[in-house]
Amino acid sequence: MKDTYTGKGWDKEWLTGQVMNILNFYYPSCLDHQNGGYLHTYKDDGTVLDEKGKHLVGTSRFIYLFSTGALLVGPDWCKEAALEGLDFLCSHHLDRKHGGFYLELQGQAPINKEKYLYGHAFAFLAANMAYKAGIEEAREWAVDIFDEIERHFWDPVHGLYKDHYSENWGYLSPYRGQNGNMHMCEALITAYEATRQPKYLDRAILLARNVTLGLAAQSGGMIWEHYDENWRIDWSYNKGNTKDEMRPYGFIPGHSIEWSKLLLLMERFRPQDWMIPRALELYREGMKRGWDSQYGGFFYSLDPNHKPIDHDKNYWVTAEAVAASALFARRTGQSEFKKWYGTVLSYASENFIDHEHGGWYKLLNRENQKYSDTKSTAPKTDYHPAAAFYEIIKTLE
Repeated sequence: MKDTYTGKGWDKEWLTGQVMNILNFYYPSCLDHQNGGYLHTYKDDGTVLDEKGKHLVGTSRFIYLFSTGALLVGPDWCKEAALEGLDFLCSHHLDRKHGGFYLELQGQAPINKEKYLYGHAFAFLAANMAYKAGIEEAREWAVDIFDEIERHFWDPVHGLYKDHYSENWGYLSPYRGQNGNMHMCEALITAYEATRQPKYLDRAILLARNVTLGLAAQSGGMIWEHYDENWRIDWSYNKGNTKDEMRPYGFIPGHSIEWSKLLLLMERFRPQDWMIPRALELYREGMKRGWDSQYGGFFYSLDPNHKPIDHDKNYWVTAEAVAASALFARRTGQSEFKKWYGTVLSYASENFIDHEHGGWYKLLNRENQKYSDTKSTAPKTDYHPAAAFYEIIKTLE
């Protein structure tokens, strides 16, 4: 694939423009003036498709997006939009009777009251990003969310987080998953950046060790998604369902690449001798097994024998590969990563970035054709590409 972005991809103004193109696609139509919070579902041209559905992850990701805009560019509307989401998060997603956050709402009414680590991790991420962006009241919310996560989800025996509970915390599912732990690690890194409290970085590194070294040892190096209550691999859980937002079946090359990025972020603050070697292994394995050499882009899911079983191209995998490639290039200076960065960024520009309306398309088939004209459904929000460009900008600073 032709590399047309090696030079432009290192320009801070261009990268910031990519973030703002995403924000400008959603704003101001994403503000829900009837129920509060945000509207989550859009066609390619920005037409709103659903005026009622709310998702905890989507609400949290919008807060992250607008906080990022406030950090990079600083317009008042970004901070105001982040505040709108934070208020809705703490007013309507919050379960005032039992604590924690509802996963899904219809308008302001909860329709999925179960408590998921995945959703709480994004709420914690959102509160810390809002605090980084200068929203002082978000600091207290971040502390409260972390305390709630620790109270219910933390498993000190295994050094990992449990996955989900019933509404009143009375029933704990025996399912365990790596995906929620990965996003909790990400949120903890952001919490450390926002506060410089060592406990957050300590916990992020512990999670990273236990997933990328401990759990991965059960499956030969790549990270399987699903486990039982004793953290033993469950090879059959959700078999065939590769489209589950929180629990996709298989080896997900994008998650190997995403973990490599997280290891690089932690290594900036507290380098340990295992971090870079393990990050390189995860990155190279994800790129080698995930990249479609015929059509470009990344296969979404692999079976236990590392053979592709879902050939679709998902926006977030491409975004994570853009970020990880750039971070490796900056960290090592090696041409391998510079080449991958230019290649993947060019692929994203040609296939995922909507240069007319803004934002990224969500899902393509193997031949890089769209399935529909629906650009964004809850909880997408284009969080992954915005976060990718934001992390690259940080490396330039």
